[in-house]
Amino acid sequence: MSRAMFHARFSGAQRLLHWTMAAGIVAMLFIGVAMLSTVAPAYVPLVATHKTLGVALFALVLVRLILRLTLGAPPLPADLPPLMRLGAVLSHWALYGLMIVMPLLGWAMLSAAAYPVVLFGNVRLPPILPQSDSLHTLLWAAHRWLAFAFFALILLHVAAALFHALVRRDGVFEAMSPLPAKPTAER
Repeated sequence: MSRAMFHARFSGAQRLLHWTMAAGIVAMLFIGVAMLSTVAPAYVPLVATHKTLGVALFALVLVRLILRLTLGAPPLPADLPPLMRLGAVLSHWALYGLMIVMPLLGWAMLSAAAYPVVLFGNVRLPPILPQSDSLHTLLWAAHRWLAFAFFALILLHVAAALFHALVRRDGVFEAMSPLPAKPTAER
């Protein structure tokens, strides 16, 4: 059985942002776990790195979203079942949503705790919420639980990418692959 292949790719800028952000987000998840599981002197630099990387990823996702809205995305294969098509669309928008919400929640959480958001280089972000212990507790819980949801969604995304690359072999993975496009022979 021959599958219809599509050969369109995301732009170079979109692919670069995707893979750069993927590395940054995975680092953020591990740094977040390390922060919560240590009281060692490493805690302070982990928090500083987490905040700075979070702000950087927030800026990058805004650029990425603008590129996605202006340049679009390659079409999904025509033979992709409707439920898989819906899952692809919804999961991608959920990923964008979490990439935007997570840093904002972190910033809001720190603001509610009256902790300054100081980035490397002593750049200070203004608080976005007034100090409130109860709000801080609520935002901390939301940030934590959404991090678990984000991790689960990332695992689903990786599984889907591997499914397209290894099982369907329909070109979906190649659309975002960091490797140069392989020349295709016309049949």
